Amino acid sequence: MIFNIYKPIGWTSFNVVKKIRGITGEKKVGHGGTLDPFAEGVLIIGTGADTKKLTGISGHVKSYRAVLKLGIETDTLDLEGNAIKSAHVPNLDEADVQQTLISFLGDYEQTPPMYSAKKINGVRLYKLARQNKTVEREPSVVQIHQIVLNGIFEDKIDFFVTCSKGTYIRALGMDIAKKLGTVGHLVELQRIAVGDRKIQDSIKIEEFEAEWISTVH
Repeated sequence: MIFNIYKPIGWTSFNVVKKIRGITGEKKVGHGGTLDPFAEGVLIIGTGADTKKLTGISGHVKSYRAVLKLGIETDTLDLEGNAIKSAHVPNLDEADVQQTLISFLGDYEQTPPMYSAKKINGVRLYKLARQNKTVEREPSVVQIHQIVLNGIFEDKIDFFVTCSKGTYIRALGMDIAKKLGTVGHLVELQRIAVGDRKIQDSIKIEEFEAEWISTVH
């Protein structure tokens, strides 16, 4: 079966997989695209034979709402990391910020963050990052299909983005900050769609558990 689960903040994607495995009793459970622990929203879960469908699902276009805080960059590029850089935040003109966001539309070359699950020579980058090691990463070409400014709040930019598989929104946030002449990190990230599976149709883990128990019994 395929489920559209609402991943809460603070859970890893694997935590959700483990929880669903415990609820359903299915040995084979997987997810269709990692969502960072600080992020929340749509996480597609597959069980049993349907785990084979997850590869196709993970390739679908994804949509996010993100909040980028300017002036400080962290090693993880999100609010869970340690500050490594600071810079002056320029006056943010709405038209300039909109133009900066629009400049990322289409093909965009992006370097994967050190704190990511991407493997280099068989080792996940985050494992090297935790040992304070930095390695050369080849940039990947990703696609930004839509990017919209939701609002500017003092030193924060709230935006919506629809993008291809393999896009790191944390790295996009860093690149947006750089183009604005400063540094930044994400303080909020919400995945609002994976293909046609939307956040309004997702189910919270406790609701899923209650429904599962009532169906089984």
